Amino acid sequence: MADVVYLNGSLVPRSEARVSVADHGFLYGYGLFETMRAYHGRIFALERHIGRLLKAAEVIGLGDSPGGIDLAGACRDTLKANNLEEARLRLTVTNGESEAFPWAGGGGKPSVVVTARPFTPFPPEKYEQGFRVSVASVRRCCQYQLSGIKSTGYLVSVLARREAAARGFDEALLLNERGHIAEGGTSNVFFVKAAALVTPSLEAGILPGITRELVLGLAASLGISVSQREIGVPELAGFDEAFLTASTLEIMPLVAVRDEGGKDITIGTGRPGDVTRKLMAAYREMVARETAG
Repeated sequence: MADVVYLNGSLVPRSEARVSVADHGFLYGYGLFETMRAYHGRIFALERHIGRLLKAAEVIGLGDSPGGIDLAGACRDTLKANNLEEARLRLTVTNGESEAFPWAGGGGKPSVVVTARPFTPFPPEKYEQGFRVSVASVRRCCQYQLSGIKSTGYLVSVLARREAAARGFDEALLLNERGHIAEGGTSNVFFVKAAALVTPSLEAGILPGITRELVLGLAASLGISVSQREIGVPELAGFDEAFLTASTLEIMPLVAVRDEGGKDITIGTGRPGDVTRKLMAAYREMVARETAG
């Protein structure tokens, strides 16, 4: 069986999978999602992703067990049904179908959807070249109480990525309303100065990424110090290295930034640096250990 979707307790052909037009996720963006990567037929950091989603589900009123479904099991079943080894999975949970407004009568039974698609990572050459990014015209809001939740209301990231792609860049870099660096359009960002990491704190209005969390742990194990603080665009030229993190991207060197005024800023030598390479290797070793058959 191929091209199968998990939908509310059943595995169905993608061509037959349907979500109601009255679903609150469709109508109001009242939902959550997680994107995961599978290696060798195993989903990496699955429990971390599920844990983040469940924590967010309680915050926004979806309960501590949306739909009463084993979400981790649903993800594994979907991957297996599609007979994939290397894959990109997306788990989406919404407030469900209801004719009532979310604030008036709540929703129906939560909708749970899992998709799994073949995934081909960037070639090694891209990791040697690194990403070039542009500062987005849209901004994150560090004072927004839900900025740390990965909701289906993803418009800021979509607009930022569209803008960057139209300009010929690999990714966007978002500032918050105070003008400080927050994160990438769909990634977190780290900088390196004097062999130490510097990264925006959660108070910058960022999503607490799973890969970001893992990198912080790897840095500690390697004796690399980390500071989490406000970072301004004028600091970029003074950093030695930089990289982006995301579940499908892993750790991608960041070599250049175009600022809001159109000025191109080279990070360090414009090539991946030693600290970035060390963390890239450690991350891949961790993935290999945890996804070994």
